[in-house]
Amino acid sequence: MSNGRTNPWSARVKLGIYALAENVLVVCAMTRPRPVFPGHIIVATRRCTQRGFLLRPDEETNNAFVYCLGEAAQRFDVKIVLSQMERNHHHTMLVDPQGRHVEFREHFHKMMAKSQNALRGRWENMWASVEPCNVEVISLADVLEQLVYIATNPVKDGLVENVHHWPGPNFLKALMTGTPMKATRPKHFFREDGPMPAEIELVLGLPDEVECKQDFLAELRRRITEVEEAHALERQRTGRRVIGRRRILRQSWRDSPTSREPRRGLRPRVAARDKEQRIAALQRNKEWEVAYREAYQNLRAGTPAEFPYGTYWLRRFANVRVKPPPTAS
Repeated sequence: MSNGRTNPWSARVKLGIYALAENVLVVCAMTRPRPVFPGHIIVATRRCTQRGFLLRPDEETNNAFVYCLGEAAQRFDVKIVLSQMERNHHHTMLVDPQGRHVEFREHFHKMMAKSQNALRGRWENMWASVEPCNVEVISLADVLEQLVYIATNPVKDGLVENVHHWPGPNFLKALMTGTPMKATRPKHFFREDGPMPAEIELVLGLPDEVECKQDFLAELRRRITEVEEAHALERQRTGRRVIGRRRILRQSWRDSPTSREPRRGLRPRVAARDKEQRIAALQRNKEWEVAYREAYQNLRAGTPAEFPYGTYWLRRFANVRVKPPPTAS
């Protein structure tokens, strides 16, 4: 029976929802929006805070990285194509059939940071606070190029002579042979009676668009060998030497590179060698952003707003109306 007064609890709930929506809108206004489309191939890169060697390879770190990566991939239905865990950053190519790579990255980075901080006895943030780099890979030729870059990163950085010398998890071997990577639940962080699985099997795989996978992998191996040989010749010319596997394993995780960190460089959002494909992808994203901004202004003004297909954050946290996916022509 109503007493004619406003329910204070109902008012607080409404105020809380309004405040949440306002916070989300403020956050979105501070960052450049980007679409999240199902089926895209993404290369995700993130580095450790202050460039510290918090991912310096060792048995526990290698196991935890594979475990957290594999568990997140299974949880969010993401296919891992290739990954490379270096001392202070990682590169990971993935296929995102359901458009959930944001949740995947959020969960993976959170679990890995908590696990690694428990291992190292740290309390502060493990990942750098700068925006992670996430690049959409357009064509299969670009997929091959990005895979070469990911696999040969330790060679290009002057750490080891050959890719297989790197003491981190051997993702390349797993991709080439089709052998599942196995990891056990890290005992230094996860509870034995907790909900996380006791063991994870991570199976790497090429995108479905690759028709002849054996030929693709053979070309990948050939190009990796080319990079290794080119850097070997460069070291002969300059007299420089690699750090080497043994010295890397002896390094302290508290160390960081002595080189100067490049700043204010370009932050690409698409990877496409073909000029027409690159322009088309950039134009698509630009048109999407214009439609997003228009809907955003309507939402702020209190008028009906329908966001373009691919809107992620506001759909997830503010329950805005989003257009359905375009029909195939």
